[in-house]
Amino acid sequence: MKTAIQVVLAVAIIVLGYLLWESIQKPIRFNKEKNRIERATIQRLKDIRSAQLAFRSEHGRFTGDFDSLIVFLKTDSFSVVQAIGSVPDSMIEEMGRQKAELQALKEGLISRDTIRLSVKDSLFTANYPIDSLKFAPYTQGYEFELGAGVLATTSKVVVRVFEAKVPYDILLAGLDRQLIVNYKETREKITGYPGLKVGSLEEATNNAGNWE
Repeated sequence: MKTAIQVVLAVAIIVLGYLLWESIQKPIRFNKEKNRIERATIQRLKDIRSAQLAFRSEHGRFTGDFDSLIVFLKTDSFSVVQAIGSVPDSMIEEMGRQKAELQALKEGLISRDTIRLSVKDSLFTANYPIDSLKFAPYTQGYEFELGAGVLATTSKVVVRVFEAKVPYDILLAGLDRQLIVNYKETREKITGYPGLKVGSLEEATNNAGNWE
């Protein structure tokens, strides 16, 4: 009987020890995987922001359609003003750079020429997967929610806006459910959205991400 009790106690100690170890390791594993997913997602959202800003520079607006954005990245180009020649240092010291450039342009010391540069080559590396821009990483093909619109500020200034986002329920699916709920509630209190997003359709945010 005594031996049996000792065996039971030993098993109970091992089980309790494992449960304690697991309770410590669970949030560590969660945070490690969450951070990995968030890093990749934030970079993708930054890429979307860069693409949208390029789109606006050419079209005067943002787009709420990924297909249009991707076609633009693949086929369109930037108008870039290239300066030819240089402004003398003495002129810059005397007049300041802006006035010196205008004077040098007037005197023919410099000239300007407009050239076109590929949008894709200007923004991304040669092997960047443009077609994957619309997909949130590690989500098995879930597309970011993308929108674009116009806002009027309190001073009646019309502002073009866009928003791209993905909720944590999608982004972190497969991880510990209760830890997702806890993290989602914390982030929603801080940022107002239970996920990752860049830009806003409700306020002029300067195209900021809610991780910034």
